[in-house]
Amino acid sequence: MRKIIFIALLLFSINGLAQTTELSKGTEIYVVTCGPFQGELYSAFGHSAFRVYDPETSVNWIYNYGVFDFNQPNFYLNFARGNLNYKLGVQQYRPFRDFYIYYNRFVHEQQLNLTHEQKQKLFDFLEWNALPENQYYRYDYFYDNCATKIRDVVQQVFGDSVKFDDSYIQTNYSIRDLCELYLKHQPWGDLGIDICLGLPMDKKASPFEYMFLPDYIESSFGHATIINSGAPTPLVKANVITYQAQPEEITMSLFHPWIIFGLLFIAGGGLTYHDFRTKKLSKWFDTILFGAVGCVGLLLLLLWIATDHKAAAANFNLLWAVPTHLILLIWFWIGKKPNWFTGYFKLIGLLQIALVVVWFVLPQQLNVFLIPLVLLLAIRCWIIARLTRLQ
Repeated sequence: MRKIIFIALLLFSINGLAQTTELSKGTEIYVVTCGPFQGELYSAFGHSAFRVYDPETSVNWIYNYGVFDFNQPNFYLNFARGNLNYKLGVQQYRPFRDFYIYYNRFVHEQQLNLTHEQKQKLFDFLEWNALPENQYYRYDYFYDNCATKIRDVVQQVFGDSVKFDDSYIQTNYSIRDLCELYLKHQPWGDLGIDICLGLPMDKKASPFEYMFLPDYIESSFGHATIINSGAPTPLVKANVITYQAQPEEITMSLFHPWIIFGLLFIAGGGLTYHDFRTKKLSKWFDTILFGAVGCVGLLLLLLWIATDHKAAAANFNLLWAVPTHLILLIWFWIGKKPNWFTGYFKLIGLLQIALVVVWFVLPQQLNVFLIPLVLLLAIRCWIIARLTRLQ
Protein backbone atom coordinates (compact mmCIF):
# COMPACT_ATOMS: atom_id res chain seq x y z
CA MET A 1 0.00 0.00 0.00
CA ARG A 2 2.84 2.38 0.83
CA LYS A 3 4.36 1.88 -2.61
CA ILE A 4 1.03 2.57 -4.31
CA ILE A 5 0.57 5.82 -2.37
CA PHE A 6 4.18 6.84 -3.05
CA ILE A 7 3.97 6.18 -6.78
CA ALA A 8 0.60 7.91 -7.06
CA LEU A 9 2.04 10.95 -5.33
CA LEU A 10 5.09 11.05 -7.57
CA LEU A 11 3.06 10.75 -10.73
CA PHE A 12 0.66 13.53 -9.71
CA SER A 13 1.86 16.60 -11.60
CA ILE A 14 0.70 20.03 -12.65
CA ASN A 15 0.14 20.49 -16.36
CA GLY A 16 0.28 23.62 -18.44
CA LEU A 17 3.72 24.87 -17.37
CA ALA A 18 4.71 26.18 -20.76
CA GLN A 19 3.62 29.75 -19.99
CA THR A 20 6.07 31.82 -17.98
CA THR A 21 4.78 33.13 -14.65
CA GLU A 22 6.03 36.40 -13.23
CA LEU A 23 6.74 35.92 -9.55
CA SER A 24 5.71 38.54 -7.03
CA LYS A 25 8.16 40.29 -4.73
CA GLY A 26 7.04 38.10 -1.83
CA THR A 27 8.10 34.83 -3.48
CA GLU A 28 10.43 32.49 -1.61
CA ILE A 29 12.33 29.47 -2.94
CA TYR A 30 13.34 26.63 -0.65
CA VAL A 31 15.46 23.51 -0.83
CA VAL A 32 13.35 20.82 0.85
CA THR A 33 15.06 17.85 2.50
CA CYS A 34 12.96 14.88 3.59
CA GLY A 35 14.24 12.31 6.04
CA PRO A 36 14.92 8.63 5.40
CA PHE A 37 12.38 5.92 6.05
CA GLN A 38 13.47 2.40 7.00
CA GLY A 39 10.34 0.68 5.73
CA GLU A 40 11.59 0.44 2.12
CA LEU A 41 15.03 0.36 0.54
CA TYR A 42 14.20 3.07 -2.00
CA SER A 43 13.28 5.48 0.83
CA ALA A 44 16.23 4.73 3.11
CA PHE A 45 18.34 7.66 1.89
CA GLY A 46 15.82 10.49 2.06
CA HIS A 47 14.74 12.90 -0.66
CA SER A 48 15.42 16.43 -1.95
CA ALA A 49 13.34 18.90 -3.95
CA PHE A 50 12.79 22.60 -4.68
CA ARG A 51 9.78 24.48 -3.37
CA VAL A 52 8.56 27.72 -4.97
CA TYR A 53 6.06 29.68 -2.85
CA ASP A 54 4.41 32.84 -4.12
CA PRO A 55 1.53 33.88 -1.82
CA GLU A 56 0.18 36.42 -4.31
CA THR A 57 -0.23 34.05 -7.27
CA SER A 58 -1.06 30.92 -5.21
CA VAL A 59 2.03 29.20 -6.58
CA ASN A 60 3.10 26.64 -3.97
CA TRP A 61 4.83 23.99 -5.98
CA ILE A 62 7.39 21.26 -5.46
CA TYR A 63 9.89 20.60 -8.24
CA ASN A 64 10.81 16.96 -7.77
CA TYR A 65 13.59 15.27 -9.77
CA GLY A 66 12.76 11.87 -8.26
CA VAL A 67 9.87 10.93 -10.57
CA PHE A 68 9.88 7.86 -12.81
CA ASP A 69 7.20 6.50 -15.08
CA PHE A 70 6.36 2.78 -15.11
CA ASN A 71 4.68 3.29 -18.49
CA GLN A 72 7.79 4.41 -20.33
CA PRO A 73 8.76 1.95 -23.11
CA ASN A 74 10.81 -1.06 -21.94
CA PHE A 75 10.77 0.19 -18.33
CA TYR A 76 11.96 -3.02 -16.67
CA LEU A 77 14.55 -3.78 -19.36
CA ASN A 78 15.94 -0.26 -19.10
CA PHE A 79 16.00 -0.54 -15.31
CA ALA A 80 17.96 -3.81 -15.50
CA ARG A 81 20.41 -2.35 -18.02
CA GLY A 82 20.97 0.89 -16.13
CA ASN A 83 19.28 3.04 -18.77
CA LEU A 84 16.41 4.27 -16.64
CA ASN A 85 15.08 7.76 -17.28
CA TYR A 86 13.89 9.86 -14.36
CA LYS A 87 12.14 13.17 -14.82
CA LEU A 88 11.35 16.46 -13.17
CA GLY A 89 7.78 16.42 -11.91
CA VAL A 90 5.84 19.37 -10.51
CA GLN A 91 3.49 18.78 -7.59
CA GLN A 92 1.43 20.75 -5.13
CA TYR A 93 3.44 21.36 -1.97
CA ARG A 94 0.93 20.27 0.67
CA PRO A 95 0.29 16.68 -0.53
CA PHE A 96 4.04 16.25 -0.95
CA ARG A 97 4.72 17.53 2.58
CA ASP A 98 1.87 15.56 4.14
CA PHE A 99 3.07 12.32 2.59
CA TYR A 100 6.41 12.54 4.41
CA ILE A 101 4.78 13.65 7.66
CA TYR A 102 2.39 10.69 7.44
CA TYR A 103 5.36 8.32 7.41
CA ASN A 104 7.13 10.23 10.19
CA ARG A 105 9.93 11.49 7.95
CA PHE A 106 11.37 14.86 8.86
CA VAL A 107 10.79 17.78 6.51
CA HIS A 108 13.39 20.57 6.58
CA GLU A 109 13.22 23.64 4.34
CA GLN A 110 16.10 25.98 3.59
CA GLN A 111 14.98 29.42 2.43
CA LEU A 112 17.42 30.52 -0.26
CA ASN A 113 19.00 33.96 0.05
CA LEU A 114 18.24 35.17 -3.47
CA THR A 115 17.36 38.50 -4.98
CA HIS A 116 14.04 38.77 -6.79
CA GLU A 117 15.85 38.57 -10.13
CA GLN A 118 17.69 35.44 -9.01
CA LYS A 119 14.44 33.83 -7.86
CA GLN A 120 12.82 34.53 -11.20
CA LYS A 121 15.84 33.14 -13.03
CA LEU A 122 15.78 29.91 -11.01
CA PHE A 123 12.02 29.61 -11.37
CA ASP A 124 12.18 30.15 -15.14
CA PHE A 125 14.79 27.39 -15.41
CA LEU A 126 12.64 24.97 -13.41
CA GLU A 127 9.62 25.80 -15.57
CA TRP A 128 11.65 25.17 -18.72
CA ASN A 129 13.12 21.97 -17.28
CA ALA A 130 9.62 20.67 -16.47
CA LEU A 131 8.45 20.89 -20.08
CA PRO A 132 7.84 17.43 -21.64
CA GLU A 133 10.75 17.80 -24.04
CA ASN A 134 13.18 18.78 -21.27
CA GLN A 135 12.07 16.92 -18.16
CA TYR A 136 13.87 13.56 -18.59
CA TYR A 137 17.40 12.73 -17.50
CA ARG A 138 19.46 9.54 -17.26
CA TYR A 139 19.36 8.44 -13.64
CA ASP A 140 22.49 7.32 -11.79
CA TYR A 141 22.45 6.13 -8.17
CA PHE A 142 25.35 8.26 -7.05
CA TYR A 143 26.09 10.91 -9.65
CA ASP A 144 22.77 12.03 -11.12
CA ASN A 145 19.81 11.62 -8.78
CA CYS A 146 17.12 13.66 -7.03
CA ALA A 147 19.68 15.16 -4.64
CA THR A 148 22.55 15.94 -7.02
CA LYS A 149 20.05 17.63 -9.35
CA ILE A 150 19.39 20.26 -6.67
CA ARG A 151 23.08 21.11 -6.53
CA ASP A 152 23.57 20.94 -10.29
CA VAL A 153 20.59 23.16 -11.09
CA VAL A 154 21.78 25.88 -8.70
CA GLN A 155 25.24 25.74 -10.23
CA GLN A 156 23.85 25.74 -13.76
CA VAL A 157 21.62 28.74 -13.10
CA PHE A 158 24.04 30.84 -11.04
CA GLY A 159 27.40 29.57 -12.23
CA ASP A 160 30.52 30.53 -10.30
CA SER A 161 28.60 32.94 -8.10
CA VAL A 162 27.70 29.95 -5.90
CA LYS A 163 30.50 28.41 -3.84
CA PHE A 164 30.24 25.31 -1.66
CA ASP A 165 32.61 25.32 1.33
CA ASP A 166 33.42 21.66 1.90
CA SER A 167 35.85 22.24 4.76
CA TYR A 168 33.16 21.22 7.26
CA ILE A 169 33.36 17.60 6.08
CA GLN A 170 35.99 15.92 8.25
CA THR A 171 35.27 12.27 7.38
CA ASN A 172 36.98 10.17 4.74
CA TYR A 173 34.13 7.91 3.70
CA SER A 174 33.86 5.85 0.56
CA ILE A 175 30.59 5.83 -1.36
CA ARG A 176 29.88 2.41 0.16
CA ASP A 177 30.53 3.77 3.65
CA LEU A 178 28.07 6.59 3.04
CA CYS A 179 25.40 4.13 1.91
CA GLU A 180 25.91 1.94 4.95
CA LEU A 181 25.24 4.88 7.26
CA TYR A 182 21.62 4.67 6.11
CA LEU A 183 21.24 0.89 6.00
CA LYS A 184 22.00 -0.09 9.58
CA HIS A 185 18.40 -1.24 10.02
CA GLN A 186 18.14 -2.82 6.56
CA PRO A 187 20.76 -5.60 6.63
CA TRP A 188 19.31 -7.39 3.60
CA GLY A 189 19.30 -4.18 1.58
CA ASP A 190 22.87 -3.50 2.66
CA LEU A 191 23.84 -7.05 1.69
CA GLY A 192 22.17 -6.76 -1.72
CA ILE A 193 23.99 -3.51 -2.50
CA ASP A 194 27.31 -4.93 -1.31
CA ILE A 195 26.88 -8.00 -3.52
CA CYS A 196 25.67 -6.27 -6.69
CA LEU A 197 27.90 -3.19 -6.70
CA GLY A 198 31.63 -3.55 -7.12
CA LEU A 199 34.93 -1.74 -6.72
CA PRO A 200 33.74 1.75 -7.87
CA MET A 201 31.69 1.90 -4.65
CA ASP A 202 34.89 1.82 -2.60
CA LYS A 203 36.51 4.94 -3.99
CA LYS A 204 36.93 7.69 -1.42
CA ALA A 205 34.17 10.21 -2.02
CA SER A 206 35.05 13.85 -2.41
CA PRO A 207 32.95 16.33 -0.41
CA PHE A 208 31.27 17.24 -3.71
CA GLU A 209 30.31 13.58 -4.18
CA TYR A 210 28.84 13.36 -0.67
CA MET A 211 25.96 15.35 -2.10
CA PHE A 212 24.34 12.31 -3.69
CA LEU A 213 22.68 12.06 -0.27
CA PRO A 214 19.91 14.52 0.64
CA ASP A 215 21.32 15.07 4.14
CA TYR A 216 24.55 16.32 2.60
CA ILE A 217 22.66 18.53 0.17
CA GLU A 218 21.12 20.19 3.22
CA SER A 219 24.41 20.57 5.10
CA SER A 220 26.35 21.65 1.99
CA PHE A 221 23.80 24.33 1.13
CA GLY A 222 24.10 25.47 4.73
CA HIS A 223 27.82 26.03 4.12
CA ALA A 224 27.48 27.66 0.67
CA THR A 225 27.65 31.29 -0.42
CA ILE A 226 26.25 33.26 -3.35
CA ILE A 227 27.35 36.60 -4.77
CA ASN A 228 24.72 39.24 -4.06
CA SER A 229 25.42 42.94 -4.72
CA GLY A 230 29.02 42.07 -5.50
CA ALA A 231 29.72 40.33 -2.18
CA PRO A 232 29.44 36.70 -1.03
CA THR A 233 26.51 36.07 1.30
CA PRO A 234 25.17 32.83 2.81
CA LEU A 235 23.13 30.90 0.25
CA VAL A 236 20.61 29.94 2.94
CA LYS A 237 18.74 32.79 4.61
CA ALA A 238 16.68 30.77 7.07
CA ASN A 239 16.14 27.16 8.13
CA VAL A 240 12.59 26.00 8.68
CA ILE A 241 11.78 22.74 10.46
CA THR A 242 8.43 21.93 8.94
CA TYR A 243 8.23 18.58 10.68
CA GLN A 244 10.63 16.85 13.05
CA ALA A 245 10.33 13.07 13.00
CA GLN A 246 9.45 11.33 16.24
CA PRO A 247 11.78 8.60 17.57
CA GLU A 248 10.72 5.12 16.53
CA GLU A 249 11.61 1.81 18.09
CA ILE A 250 13.29 -0.48 15.57
CA THR A 251 13.51 -4.14 16.52
CA MET A 252 15.87 -6.67 15.01
CA SER A 253 14.17 -9.42 13.06
CA LEU A 254 15.17 -13.05 13.44
CA PHE A 255 15.27 -13.11 9.66
CA HIS A 256 18.73 -11.55 9.66
CA PRO A 257 21.65 -12.44 7.37
CA TRP A 258 23.84 -13.46 10.30
CA ILE A 259 21.20 -15.88 11.53
CA ILE A 260 20.24 -17.25 8.11
CA PHE A 261 23.80 -17.76 6.87
CA GLY A 262 24.90 -19.01 10.29
CA LEU A 263 22.18 -21.69 10.28
CA LEU A 264 23.06 -22.57 6.70
CA PHE A 265 26.70 -23.03 7.70
CA ILE A 266 25.77 -25.24 10.66
CA ALA A 267 23.42 -27.35 8.54
CA GLY A 268 25.94 -27.61 5.73
CA GLY A 269 28.72 -28.46 8.15
CA GLY A 270 26.64 -31.23 9.70
CA LEU A 271 25.81 -32.60 6.26
CA THR A 272 29.50 -32.52 5.32
CA TYR A 273 30.36 -34.57 8.41
CA HIS A 274 27.62 -37.04 7.45
CA ASP A 275 29.02 -37.31 3.92
CA PHE A 276 32.51 -37.86 5.31
CA ARG A 277 31.30 -40.71 7.52
CA THR A 278 29.20 -42.39 4.79
CA LYS A 279 31.64 -41.57 1.98
CA LYS A 280 28.70 -40.48 -0.15
CA LEU A 281 27.98 -36.97 -1.39
CA SER A 282 24.67 -35.22 -0.74
CA LYS A 283 24.35 -34.25 -4.38
CA TRP A 284 21.01 -32.53 -3.92
CA PHE A 285 22.54 -30.07 -1.45
CA ASP A 286 25.53 -29.27 -3.66
CA THR A 287 23.26 -28.82 -6.67
CA ILE A 288 21.21 -26.23 -4.81
CA LEU A 289 24.21 -24.53 -3.17
CA PHE A 290 26.52 -24.26 -6.17
CA GLY A 291 23.61 -23.68 -8.53
CA ALA A 292 22.40 -20.69 -6.48
CA VAL A 293 25.91 -19.29 -6.10
CA GLY A 294 26.56 -19.77 -9.81
CA CYS A 295 23.36 -17.88 -10.69
CA VAL A 296 24.45 -14.99 -8.47
CA GLY A 297 27.83 -14.99 -10.19
CA LEU A 298 26.23 -14.95 -13.64
CA LEU A 299 24.08 -11.98 -12.60
CA LEU A 300 27.11 -10.08 -11.30
CA LEU A 301 29.04 -10.79 -14.48
CA LEU A 302 26.15 -9.53 -16.64
CA LEU A 303 25.77 -6.41 -14.50
CA TRP A 304 29.45 -5.71 -15.10
CA ILE A 305 29.81 -6.42 -18.82
CA ALA A 306 26.31 -6.15 -20.26
CA THR A 307 24.77 -3.11 -18.56
CA ASP A 308 25.50 0.55 -17.96
CA HIS A 309 25.54 0.16 -14.17
CA LYS A 310 28.99 1.70 -13.69
CA ALA A 311 29.01 0.92 -9.97
CA ALA A 312 28.66 -2.82 -10.75
CA ALA A 313 32.06 -3.06 -12.46
CA ALA A 314 35.09 -5.00 -11.17
CA ASN A 315 33.09 -6.89 -8.56
CA PHE A 316 35.23 -8.91 -6.13
CA ASN A 317 32.17 -10.94 -5.12
CA LEU A 318 32.90 -12.98 -8.24
CA LEU A 319 35.67 -14.62 -6.20
CA TRP A 320 33.02 -16.60 -4.30
CA ALA A 321 30.07 -16.33 -6.70
CA VAL A 322 31.76 -18.17 -9.56
CA PRO A 323 29.56 -18.42 -12.69
CA THR A 324 31.30 -21.57 -13.93
CA HIS A 325 29.62 -23.52 -11.13
CA LEU A 326 26.55 -23.67 -13.37
CA ILE A 327 28.46 -25.76 -15.92
CA LEU A 328 29.49 -28.21 -13.20
CA LEU A 329 25.94 -29.08 -12.15
CA ILE A 330 25.49 -31.83 -14.73
CA TRP A 331 28.57 -33.64 -13.45
CA PHE A 332 27.10 -34.09 -9.99
CA TRP A 333 24.60 -36.57 -11.42
CA ILE A 334 26.67 -38.67 -13.81
CA GLY A 335 28.72 -41.62 -12.70
CA LYS A 336 32.11 -40.96 -14.25
CA LYS A 337 33.64 -37.56 -13.55
CA PRO A 338 36.10 -35.85 -15.93
CA ASN A 339 39.73 -35.73 -14.88
CA TRP A 340 39.59 -32.02 -14.06
CA PHE A 341 36.54 -32.30 -11.79
CA THR A 342 38.45 -32.96 -8.57
CA GLY A 343 41.07 -30.36 -9.39
CA TYR A 344 38.38 -27.74 -10.03
CA PHE A 345 36.91 -28.11 -6.56
CA LYS A 346 40.34 -28.16 -4.95
CA LEU A 347 41.12 -24.86 -6.66
CA ILE A 348 37.77 -23.30 -5.74
CA GLY A 349 38.10 -24.51 -2.15
CA LEU A 350 41.56 -22.96 -1.80
CA LEU A 351 40.23 -19.76 -3.35
CA GLN A 352 37.49 -19.56 -0.70
CA ILE A 353 39.96 -20.08 2.15
CA ALA A 354 42.29 -17.43 0.70
CA LEU A 355 39.35 -15.06 0.29
CA VAL A 356 38.42 -15.33 3.97
CA VAL A 357 42.05 -14.77 5.00
CA VAL A 358 42.34 -11.53 2.98
CA TRP A 359 38.69 -10.48 3.47
CA PHE A 360 39.43 -7.25 5.33
CA VAL A 361 42.36 -6.08 3.20
CA LEU A 362 40.76 -6.34 -0.24
CA PRO A 363 40.34 -3.08 -2.16
CA GLN A 364 36.60 -3.81 -2.27
CA GLN A 365 34.76 -4.06 1.03
CA LEU A 366 32.89 -7.36 1.05
CA ASN A 367 29.93 -7.82 3.37
CA VAL A 368 30.85 -9.76 6.52
CA PHE A 369 27.45 -11.50 6.50
CA LEU A 370 28.81 -13.62 3.62
CA ILE A 371 31.70 -15.18 5.57
CA PRO A 372 29.68 -18.22 6.80
CA LEU A 373 28.55 -18.85 3.22
CA VAL A 374 32.10 -18.67 1.86
CA LEU A 375 33.34 -21.03 4.58
CA LEU A 376 30.53 -23.43 3.72
CA LEU A 377 31.58 -23.34 0.06
CA ALA A 378 35.13 -24.16 1.15
CA ILE A 379 34.18 -27.24 3.18
CA ARG A 380 31.79 -28.49 0.48
CA CYS A 381 34.58 -28.13 -2.08
CA TRP A 382 36.83 -30.14 0.22
CA ILE A 383 34.38 -33.00 0.64
CA ILE A 384 33.55 -33.06 -3.08
CA ALA A 385 37.24 -33.19 -4.02
CA ARG A 386 37.94 -35.87 -1.42
CA LEU A 387 35.07 -38.20 -2.28
CA THR A 388 35.29 -37.85 -6.06
CA ARG A 389 39.02 -38.64 -5.85
CA LEU A 390 38.16 -41.90 -4.13
CA GLN A 391 35.71 -42.95 -6.84
